[in-house]
Amino acid sequence: MPATRPTGATVVYTDGACSGNPGPGGWAWAEVGGGWASGADGATTNQRMEIMAAYQAVLAHDGPVHVVSDSTYVVNCFNDAWWRGWIAKGWKNSKREPVANRDLWEPFVALVQDRGAAGAPVTFEWVKGHGGDPMNDVVDRLAVRASQTGAGASGTAPPTEEEMGPEDRPAPRTRSTEPSGRPDVAARLARDSRIPEGWTVAVVGLRSDSLAGSEVGARARARLAEILAAQAQLHPDLVVLTGLRPGAEELAAAAATDAGVPYVAVLPYPDPAAGMPPGARAEFDAACAAARSTVVLEKGRPADGERRRAAMARRDGWLRSASCAAVVLTDGADPDAERLVRKFEEVLGDEVWFLELA
Repeated sequence: MPATRPTGATVVYTDGACSGNPGPGGWAWAEVGGGWASGADGATTNQRMEIMAAYQAVLAHDGPVHVVSDSTYVVNCFNDAWWRGWIAKGWKNSKREPVANRDLWEPFVALVQDRGAAGAPVTFEWVKGHGGDPMNDVVDRLAVRASQTGAGASGTAPPTEEEMGPEDRPAPRTRSTEPSGRPDVAARLARDSRIPEGWTVAVVGLRSDSLAGSEVGARARARLAEILAAQAQLHPDLVVLTGLRPGAEELAAAAATDAGVPYVAVLPYPDPAAGMPPGARAEFDAACAAARSTVVLEKGRPADGERRRAAMARRDGWLRSASCAAVVLTDGADPDAERLVRKFEEVLGDEVWFLELA
């Protein structure tokens, strides 16, 4: 959930740019109505420049700072607390591989933690790039100019047109695909007309008949609702995809409702709740009724357990092709949940979050 802007915080916009990605890059920050700075790197990536811009902005200001960035990579790291998982896993990602750009993230995270402990909190807000925000345009031009000239600059007053460089530039900035950019909705719809339009987020993971009614489940539901609410601020057309199975998927519907986000029930075949105890069956039917819509992928219910498991695997594949992002609930040990993390990351890259339960 995006943090509340601290009282008296300096609002600083940041941006990074790179030509070639990797290639020559630049970063920049600028205060609203105040000073600014930029820097360059001869061989870098857009993501590194986005991190560097925000890091340098915090270093340059002693009091509370509110960073405004068009990088979900930077903003989500702090607002969705990715860094907590990285530290808990010894700076490994969900694939158990070294976190990308750790050399920048580690000192940046430590700086933000230290500033918060000292009573000078740092908060983060996302802004749409090239969406008409004047300050976002300012730091964009400063970062691009630094990448083109190979040199940084600074000033104590708002930058002039000459300092920002030409607005109509011949070498447009290149956005990284990590985390992945928004998948093309038309292309997804062409694959299957049942895919709902909008920014689709699949919620999958641990299967448990008792999770929803437990204290751990209540905490997971609250945290998941925070994540979905934050994503809805970035993507107003957010739609949650859930199969409603007991455990993670059951919590997904409840958390989406808590966050005021619509969800679509994705069922592998007709009546997947057959055989459930009456109470669980009633909850399943109520969740289906509350969904924006229901997608049933196969026409008939498989005759035996093996075929039903195969149908579930096909459903998971459909979810991967239909989703722009995913949240996987895991305890860090369940092999099925860990396998889902890997499979979704193969398709969605860093648009996969894992919510690890205690």
